[in-house]
Amino acid sequence: MAPNLLGSTSSFMMAEPTCAEPVQIISTKDNIHQNHQTHQQPTRQSTKRKQPKYKWDIVWRNVMAFLLLHTVGVYGFYCLLLGRVMCKTIMFNILLAVFAGLGVTAGAHRLWAHRTYKAKLPFRVLLVFFQTIALQNDIYEWVRDHRVHHKFTDTDADPHNASRGFFFSHIGWLMVRKHKDVIEKGKTVYMSDVEADPVIRFQRKYYVLLVTLLTFLLPAHIPWYFWGENYFLAWYTCIFRYTLSLNFTWLVNSAAHIWGTKPYDKSINPTENKYVAILGFGEGWHNYHHTFPWDYKAAELGDYKMNYTTAVLDFMAYIGLVYDRKTASVEMVKKRVDRTGDGSWTNGKAEEESRAEDGHHHSYEDCVWGWGDKDMKEEEIRDVIEFNNLKED
Repeated sequence: MAPNLLGSTSSFMMAEPTCAEPVQIISTKDNIHQNHQTHQQPTRQSTKRKQPKYKWDIVWRNVMAFLLLHTVGVYGFYCLLLGRVMCKTIMFNILLAVFAGLGVTAGAHRLWAHRTYKAKLPFRVLLVFFQTIALQNDIYEWVRDHRVHHKFTDTDADPHNASRGFFFSHIGWLMVRKHKDVIEKGKTVYMSDVEADPVIRFQRKYYVLLVTLLTFLLPAHIPWYFWGENYFLAWYTCIFRYTLSLNFTWLVNSAAHIWGTKPYDKSINPTENKYVAILGFGEGWHNYHHTFPWDYKAAELGDYKMNYTTAVLDFMAYIGLVYDRKTASVEMVKKRVDRTGDGSWTNGKAEEESRAEDGHHHSYEDCVWGWGDKDMKEEEIRDVIEFNNLKED
């Protein structure tokens, strides 16, 4: 899942192609003799696959910003280790981290990016408030980049293409300019539903002011004002909390595309990674999620042990703020497992300990970004509507 912290930065540009050599139409006698000798010698075909070369188009402003952010964050962690920060301040920041995380997972990701469920206005407002605390770009930009990521997973059109390595997919993509394919393909992704939401339009209009207040100023000011925390310690703790939450989110883009199993679709990079699921509020069951991106659980697991976001959504459905939750039937999952799984699926769970096979060579023609993608199969749409008793839009 893929937030761009500092606006339009990311990705490498393709290397410039070299010009073709001039062609000699009429061969000389020496050339004919040389060519004859060449054809007499057996040639060895190279089996080594050429990897695409990328030009580093670094945005140094972003590099310095991330360096400063992590330096201050480490110092904040150092202050915590020394016991300088009050327990109330620590608990306050943990609570903020939970709220911000839910704003990303339940809000930007499962509600707006994938349309896995519907929410009434009060809950939508609350999710926008939480997602603003997270400071991972406004929801419109977050959704656009994430839909492109799903539609063109691990290709040059993917903002955080994991085929380019762990560092790039984790944080490097935010330090360079976007690949031209990301920009071109991003223009083709459907965004009318997001543009029509007045809550998102409000956030986008006042985003700079909102994040300044909700991400930094208020979280640092409240501990100082209400229980007498040292203002600088409150500030450093706030930065540490923010830096840590960013890296937890980035692990979904990096680690969950490299290490784990592929019980649902072995042809794609995303994997099932329980450690990322724990840190990411249930977002680490990534092979399932990329196979069924419209499932509100983002996982097949039937419990809440490693999927806290699903527990929150089920509670909100219980009190009437969430409705039309979409999920896959057992039959649909089993069919997909039999067709494209890697054999690690056992009783609905994967053995996360085994390392994923190399999945860099796959096709994205069948990929969809979520519910409402024009490329969803009619049979799949009918099955989901029938299984979840949905009203057709």
